[in-house]
Amino acid sequence: MRKLLLGKKIKDDIRNETGLLLISGGTVLDQTHYELILKHQIDLSQIAVLSGEEITNLPEQAESNSSATALVQEATRYAKDLFERIKVKKQVPLLEIKSELIPVIQKVAEHTDLFYLFESVKAKDEYTHQHNIGVGVLSTLIGQWMNLNEKDVALLSISAFLHDVGKVRISEEILLKPDKLTKEEFEEIKQHTIYGYEILKETVGLNPRVALVALQHHEREDGSGYPLRLKGHQLDPLSRIVAVADVFHAMSSKRPYHEAMPFYELVKRMREGFFGKLDPHIVAVFLKNMFRTLVGRTVRLTDGRYGEVIYINPHEDTSPLVKVDQTYLDLTKERNIQISEILD
Repeated sequence: MRKLLLGKKIKDDIRNETGLLLISGGTVLDQTHYELILKHQIDLSQIAVLSGEEITNLPEQAESNSSATALVQEATRYAKDLFERIKVKKQVPLLEIKSELIPVIQKVAEHTDLFYLFESVKAKDEYTHQHNIGVGVLSTLIGQWMNLNEKDVALLSISAFLHDVGKVRISEEILLKPDKLTKEEFEEIKQHTIYGYEILKETVGLNPRVALVALQHHEREDGSGYPLRLKGHQLDPLSRIVAVADVFHAMSSKRPYHEAMPFYELVKRMREGFFGKLDPHIVAVFLKNMFRTLVGRTVRLTDGRYGEVIYINPHEDTSPLVKVDQTYLDLTKERNIQISEILD
């Protein structure tokens, strides 16, 4: 969030809870302003900035962040058009996807600011299409962290992007329903795995493993998933990776029928198998690489305060040492406080 505000001109005055003016509207925010905002616990999401009012001498990282966001937005628009064409023409334009979309997904995955990247691929609207891009990017990252060769990473990228293609056969009334699905509607949603397999296995020139990922990404290690209740040794390794990315992206995104899950709770539930038993090695690789870049980040705590992560406890990585104002909170001791959100 800091990188989204630094160098931006704010639209309105910023006042604290007593009404005291902190920063006048029209001010271009710098690091001092940002620290003042955190000190007074101002809700960062409520600060409106003026479009086109960025200062021109932004840090290189900020420019990189802006580029990543633009790429994700571009890819999402493209994905929406692409899936609509697949729905109408009942064909997957494989060469177009490989030449036009997969390079964008892999370019976004090169982004060095990991948490900004996670923020940029979270779905905020147009969930279905943003989800395809988000899972594509996160799966690509996991594949790279697992040291897959370049060919397999490319195969993983396209498999992840197309993992939900079977949803083109599900009615929009069900896909876009803002309320909880009925049992019958959920059973229909589950059919997207089979529909996706059927669509992709008929696509000329497509590696058969891509169709398997569409079929298996909701299967679980202990056989508790769907549609075939397969167990770990029966699953394609790429399906296991996409399953982890799929869960993380879905649960960290705000959707019509649920809010984004708090960071600490999502990590805890992924480890405990709340979403079905995921491959523990892949979960460990994903979370290890995520936590290693957490130091120095601004976080929102569950008590509403903001702080900076100072140290990661190797034995309890979800409970780090956090600096709040001039005090330090050891979350291994402050058990009633957790990290709710990573802000920058």
